[in-house]
Amino acid sequence: MFPRLFFNFTKQKLPVLVCSAPKHTLDFSKVPKIQEHDLSEQFVRGSGPGGSAVNKNANCVVLTHIPSGVIVKCHLSRCQDENRKLAREMLIKKLDEAVNGEDSISSQKKLLRENKLKKSEYKRKKKAKLKEEWKKREGLL
Repeated sequence: MFPRLFFNFTKQKLPVLVCSAPKHTLDFSKVPKIQEHDLSEQFVRGSGPGGSAVNKNANCVVLTHIPSGVIVKCHLSRCQDENRKLAREMLIKKLDEAVNGEDSISSQKKLLRENKLKKSEYKRKKKAKLKEEWKKREGLL
């Protein structure tokens, strides 16, 4: 049904999507709901800098969504509970992108950012044009 996907989020910063649009402009109705019995969760040892605090503890979370085969590995924090929550959020985001494509939340946010950028660019050009016309009228050029 779904293509088999693997996403590794080990020791990376999550991309922060800053969107000033109100939440009611985004359509959350198509976001897939995840049931706990559809998940396979494993805790493995982390790796990377941090010494024994990272290498001896099994706080890296590997989540597998069984129906779709999507695998997400999360080791952004030393805390296992935080990694579990982050892994679920990442899994929902990846499933949303795989299932909904252009209707996914990230695509909607990207479209809102692009529209905001176009609007500000239009305003900037209009202001520059008015300023240029004013300078010509006043004989400053």
